[in-house]
Amino acid sequence: MIEEVGIIPGIRIGSQKHAVFAAESVYHAGIPIAEVTMTVPGAVDVIAHLARAFPKMIVGGGTVLDAGTAQRCLEAGARFLTSTGLVTEVVEFARSSNVLYFPGVLTPTEVIAGWKAGSDFVKIFPCGQVGGHTYLRALKAPFPQIALIASGGVTQQTAFNFIVAGASALGIGAELMPPEDLEVRREERIHELSKRFLAMVKAAREQLRGGF
Repeated sequence: MIEEVGIIPGIRIGSQKHAVFAAESVYHAGIPIAEVTMTVPGAVDVIAHLARAFPKMIVGGGTVLDAGTAQRCLEAGARFLTSTGLVTEVVEFARSSNVLYFPGVLTPTEVIAGWKAGSDFVKIFPCGQVGGHTYLRALKAPFPQIALIASGGVTQQTAFNFIVAGASALGIGAELMPPEDLEVRREERIHELSKRFLAMVKAAREQLRGGF
């Protein structure tokens, strides 16, 4: 589903209430995925609420830095785990628990280490700050067999190019769920942005297939 949809909404928000609203908004707009980072106050409770309220939503725990936190995320209903770096104990926990995991990495050496550790995807973070889609393309060339997720710096201006460069999916935060729109519960704006990003992913994949 992550590969099919191509977008992982990264919910890194300083309010539990806004985090729930953000996840619900993108879900209703057609993105049934939400990564709730552990920096959200009461993040595990947010995961539990979303997993109960929306059984078809693929909820994950983000910025998971140790096995204990990973365990709490799974108990709350998380279906994938991710982190901003390569955390060996989380990799091992995920493998033993048979749960999807992808670490954040940056260099070619880290890409190999993440893949060799048994990660399902490898997240390039922060991608936008080190060359954007051109950097991801440079990584994809020697590693065509590794599914890369672009995260950090993915915007409306860059999303299309990241997919064309070889990203299997995009991690998107405030560009998809602007804080000012969450503050005033402007759900229609988040719906509009969600549909816009989905259309970009679709168009980029059609171009890769030679659709135009």
